[in-house]
Amino acid sequence: MRKVLILDDNADILQIVTEVLVYEGYQVRGINTGAELFALAESYLPDLILLDYRLPDANGGELCRELKLHPQLKDIPVIIFTAYQDPKLDLSTYGCEGVISKPFDLDNLTRAIDALILAD
Repeated sequence: MRKVLILDDNADILQIVTEVLVYEGYQVRGINTGAELFALAESYLPDLILLDYRLPDANGGELCRELKLHPQLKDIPVIIFTAYQDPKLDLSTYGCEGVISKPFDLDNLTRAIDALILAD
């Protein structure tokens, strides 16, 4: 079963995205703090990670950069999703494979996830 790890501090977004992905046949784990990310990612080994960009305890972009340097996790595709809109900020510079702006269309989100997971 395809596995997705979601990190978002908004409980509503975690719940909605989790429900949609489970309905689409994914196994999903959701967390709400950056502090939990690496331990869970190492044990869960997801096929894809969704990271919120702005978190109370971390920067999703920096977490993505750290994931891409981690020997065990570096090849896991990462999508950063954010409501933070700064036209001068290119989130792809953090090494993520995709960026999705909030609010987002759930069909577009699942298509982006499918495209990255099925590309392997």
